[in-house]
Amino acid sequence: MYTLVDQKRNLPDITDTEMETVMDTIVDSLFCFFVTLGAVPIIRCSRGTAAEMVAVKLDKKLRENLRDARNSLFTGDTLGAGQFRSFKFQICILSLETLERDFHLNRVNLEESSGVENSPAGARPKRKNKKSYDLTPVDKFWQKHKGSPFPEVAESVQQELESYRAQEDEVKRLKSIMGLEGEDEGAISMLSDNTAKLTSAVSSLPELLEKKRLIDLHTNVATAVLEHIKARKLDVYFEYEEKIMSKTTLDKSLLDIISDPDAGTPEDKMRLFLIYYISTQQAPSEADLEQYKKALTDAGCNLNPLQYIKQWKAFTKMASAPASYGSTTTKPMGLLSRVMNTGSQFVMEGVKNLVLKQQNLPVTRILDNLMEMKSNPETDDYRYFDPKMLRGGNYIEYQNLVDYIKGKQGKHILYGCSELFNATQFIKQLSQLGQK
Repeated sequence: MYTLVDQKRNLPDITDTEMETVMDTIVDSLFCFFVTLGAVPIIRCSRGTAAEMVAVKLDKKLRENLRDARNSLFTGDTLGAGQFRSFKFQICILSLETLERDFHLNRVNLEESSGVENSPAGARPKRKNKKSYDLTPVDKFWQKHKGSPFPEVAESVQQELESYRAQEDEVKRLKSIMGLEGEDEGAISMLSDNTAKLTSAVSSLPELLEKKRLIDLHTNVATAVLEHIKARKLDVYFEYEEKIMSKTTLDKSLLDIISDPDAGTPEDKMRLFLIYYISTQQAPSEADLEQYKKALTDAGCNLNPLQYIKQWKAFTKMASAPASYGSTTTKPMGLLSRVMNTGSQFVMEGVKNLVLKQQNLPVTRILDNLMEMKSNPETDDYRYFDPKMLRGGNYIEYQNLVDYIKGKQGKHILYGCSELFNATQFIKQLSQLGQK
């Protein structure tokens, strides 16, 4: 388990008192968490960062509590003496400045257009209908695919739809055999004892109807996501971000993508440039940077995030030692090969194939090194605290850890952070930091 220290440590105008308050709040929260869990952790952290400050304070707080055996919160009646020593629990505290699904409280709000309507003034688009969908824990499709890449989701929706249609056709076939062409369910119930198959089909109708409701829900949501991908050309951005981080040659210049008025929102353009700026070993010249800044400004971008990243990169000396994106082979997800066909619910014309890499993000790599006790320059100098011996977080990072731990039998990860950001919130946060 690890926590991500807040970016407030980078605000130039923060006072020592305010910084201490932030640290104490994080330490108290982590201490309460471990008391509730009934486990005293081994603490690992990077050196010379706010993470180290939190680790030192947490180690001290845990030691002081363990020193008083009679009043220790880890040896009370609810836990039993020494219970916390029955297994090893490790917390990795990271101080990271790079933070990133966008719905609120598991509710998705969509606008759906109903085509066109005729009026005395001529044809015009119909008013858009607003619909809301709740994604709940009882929704098995949501639980299975909430962290899956879009190509996999689209393909799975199509498979669920085909499965439903096959079941529906079977019910219709049985009704036809029994001479029941209509929809009189009462008549079906009266004759259900005549055939085991029809009984099974009738009993499965409520489940079939619920399945149809969920298929419609996820089809509508996936269709809306696809429209966003096509409208903003997110597949192009995805491809360029992958190539930039893996140091692969781009098909078009970065300046051309930023300057394209039909590709992406201002936030998309700014995110792409920030990825380039952070990933590149050799910073662009002042002349080139001015060109980029002009293109970003013309595209409607707020330059405050860039100003903050420049300060941060200079502070952390990232230019001399950029983090590697990770190796491993690519994994084509078959967005076009299996989903884009005439019978598909989704129309994929104009959307490139999304090729996803199977790699671990920096936080997952760090955790893997520590859990597997691997020697690696990223973690070799991490501090080690064991109190028993007298880097805001983001959705992509969380999901990467979830995918990683699936292949580690008998091991578990609990992900915690002081703040959790989506992509839009992250850009806004950088804008606020850049104003300081």
